[in-house]
Amino acid sequence: MEKQAVQRAREAFLAGRPRPLEFRVQQLKSLQRMITDRQGEIATALKQDINRSQYDTPLFELIGLENEISLAVSKLAQWAAPRPVERNLLTISDQAYIQPEPLGVVLIIGAWNYPWALTLQPLVGAIAAGTPQRPPSLFLLSCELYPVVCGGVSETQELLRQRFDHVFYTGNSTVGKLVMEAAARHLTPVTLELGGKSPCYIDKDVDLRVACRRITWGKFVNCGQTCIAPDYILCEPSIQNRVVEGIRQTLLEFYGPDPKSSPDYSRIINQRHFNRLMTLLEGYTATVGGQSDSSQRYIAPTVVKDVPPQARLMQEEIFGPLLPIVTVSDIDDAIHFINEREKPLALYVFSSNKKVIRRMLAETTSGGVTVNDVIMHYTLNSLPFGGVGQSGTGRYHGKHTFDQFSHHRACLVKSLGMEDVNMVRYPPQNRQKARRVRLAMRTPLVDFSRKTYIWAVTATVFAFGLFVTLTAILLIAGGLNCTCWRLWQIWR
Repeated sequence: MEKQAVQRAREAFLAGRPRPLEFRVQQLKSLQRMITDRQGEIATALKQDINRSQYDTPLFELIGLENEISLAVSKLAQWAAPRPVERNLLTISDQAYIQPEPLGVVLIIGAWNYPWALTLQPLVGAIAAGTPQRPPSLFLLSCELYPVVCGGVSETQELLRQRFDHVFYTGNSTVGKLVMEAAARHLTPVTLELGGKSPCYIDKDVDLRVACRRITWGKFVNCGQTCIAPDYILCEPSIQNRVVEGIRQTLLEFYGPDPKSSPDYSRIINQRHFNRLMTLLEGYTATVGGQSDSSQRYIAPTVVKDVPPQARLMQEEIFGPLLPIVTVSDIDDAIHFINEREKPLALYVFSSNKKVIRRMLAETTSGGVTVNDVIMHYTLNSLPFGGVGQSGTGRYHGKHTFDQFSHHRACLVKSLGMEDVNMVRYPPQNRQKARRVRLAMRTPLVDFSRKTYIWAVTATVFAFGLFVTLTAILLIAGGLNCTCWRLWQIWR
């Protein structure tokens, strides 16, 4: 079934169906209508899956999707337009531009923790770029262009045996390596949105009340099953107890004395992940929380302090409601701690000290960074979202998704005129031609924005006119014929 669906999508692509901008806009608007009409059903399904609050699904998935679609619809003509580039003397009368073109048939592999956002956000950019893909096929969307497969390991393996023009995967790094290996057999480029252990550094010079509230929100929303949730806290020993108390008070404010009965607190997705998390917690005494109920896949928001760097909690991405605190002596120690580990998907810094912030930004690297908050960089579709190193490759959101699913074709359309200028590149060559061709090929000669181009042409015409006028005056004055002739010979 998978092979036939891919073939139908490729045939539709080769027939040119998704290329017209009007068709792309129509499909995006259909997707928007589907999301609007089905919001209640979407929220209900996620309530059943992970006990997510009916208010959290719009907040964390649907509003962002609506913004992505609105942006793509309003900016598509601009994104898809040829992008003029600078030229040199040899191409001064020609057209030089970059033309975004659809890559072809792409495969989007979504994830269960935010199934709508992590599947449909890349889909929005893929539709905008004019590429058919799998998944999804939803209601008013074209079934041939956007088929869907719901399944697990075997279905994904079968799909990866097929040839695609791009594969977009969201999930863990173990599967990400398998996806990249399968894509490499066809030399297919990939976007891997992975994860890792995203550190959160809290400086002693910060408003801890605000910092703890924001960290608690980002860590425990969706029961910690968020790829850019703060994975662990780094702070100095002198403020560790205050951080713990700040988180404790915030949890009481968010979920009440019993998070298990709170309608705003989610559950672990399945028993396997529940068991994995409980294994990570073995041997540690929770400073906050620690309660669990296997029958409901419930794990309370849990904080563990004084966690040693070599602890099991610090060896893999937690992806759940467990928050270890590791103490560091100072900012230098924190930077060293971060840099001696794999590059994270996100980095969070809480400080009122501009020097501390500058150092963290300058001396570390990560897929993204947010200062004095968590997760919020994800909400800006003007910022690219993606990892680096083990946390992923490629980026998306807004125009970045469109570019990810586009081939940026280099285009030069030359005229058959100005052959005198082009003579300098033809044999036989000599020293004089070599000097001229070096000058002619020097770039950039003209910045090909419209205003700059008009200015450059105007300046050139003015300079040439001034040269002709001065030459005429000198010739009329007489006595300089020989000099003008020599100047002309040098130019020739």
